[in-house]
Amino acid sequence: MLITIDKRGSINLPAALRKSLGLQPGAHLDLKVVEGGAILLNPVVVYPTVHLSDKGLDKLREARESGTGTLPDWMVADMRDAGPDSD
Repeated sequence: MLITIDKRGSINLPAALRKSLGLQPGAHLDLKVVEGGAILLNPVVVYPTVHLSDKGLDKLREARESGTGTLPDWMVADMRDAGPDSD
């Protein structure tokens, strides 16, 4: 399949290819240059993260333990997985 690089350095993947791979607008691709100069693109999923300071984690822990109020399911799931940033 022949494609062209535009003046901004962008490429367009043909619609049929995007459809067959299930790629939607905003999808992320990991680009690798392999031996011989071939370019390899692999679809990847990027999960957003929330970074909290120790003080923020303490407040989150306090809120969890208080048991008051009702939070949306997505927030409860995010809070369940929250922890200190290892970086």
